Amino acid sequence: MKLHRLAASVAVLTLVLAGCDNKAAVSSDLKTPAQKASYGIGLSMGKNLSQDGMDDLDSQAVALGIEDALAKKDQRLTDEELMEAFGFLQARAQERTSALNDKTAKDGAAFLVENAKRDGVKSTESGLQYEVVKSAEGAQPKVSDVVRVHYTGTLVDGTVFDSSVERGEPVEFPVGGVIPGWVEGLQLMKIGEKYKFYIPSELAYGAQSPTPDIPANSTLLFDVELLDIVGQPKAEDAGAVELEATEPAAVTEE
Repeated sequence: MKLHRLAASVAVLTLVLAGCDNKAAVSSDLKTPAQKASYGIGLSMGKNLSQDGMDDLDSQAVALGIEDALAKKDQRLTDEELMEAFGFLQARAQERTSALNDKTAKDGAAFLVENAKRDGVKSTESGLQYEVVKSAEGAQPKVSDVVRVHYTGTLVDGTVFDSSVERGEPVEFPVGGVIPGWVEGLQLMKIGEKYKFYIPSELAYGAQSPTPDIPANSTLLFDVELLDIVGQPKAEDAGAVELEATEPAAVTEE
């Protein structure tokens, strides 16, 4: 948990509430723009803190701190007491994150060991596992090609974190511009084929967490359909390693 995020969130929330009538600010009706903005900032702050492992914060104590600041009352705790409390929460959040990362790595490794035993699952030298769901006789893409695909990405527990299928729109990107497991896997496929990729974390995002939906050290599973090879990257895009913002973050390199 980043302390500056907590401080910044509270500071912004205080500014918004300071510009509102106090009774209106706490109204559950949320009718005025100020009420709606105040609620939105509080909601965003709560989500950020929850993602940082701070889901057991005392919301009444948070509100009390904001109330005292707005009323210009003396603070109820010394700066030293506050810093000690913040340090404790930060250390605890780091411990929780480390434990979660270790568990995610172990769960992924165990999944791959068992998955490799299944009929139809093949493994490459890099550690990528794949399964041919539907065969075809189309052309195979090269690392320099741009492809159009449909895909669904899940964690080992089955949680879907991204899906072009659910959005109803396939995506296009350079074969060489995505995570290593995709770069290798796509070049095994032919147009019209459907594969399952089982990608170890080291061929995905490793110790990074690209989105809150994908924990660090995650083994990623993808159902992939290669729809077409649409050409080669434009000259200005040749060195790009990230997809456009409208395309899923799930398969982009950091």
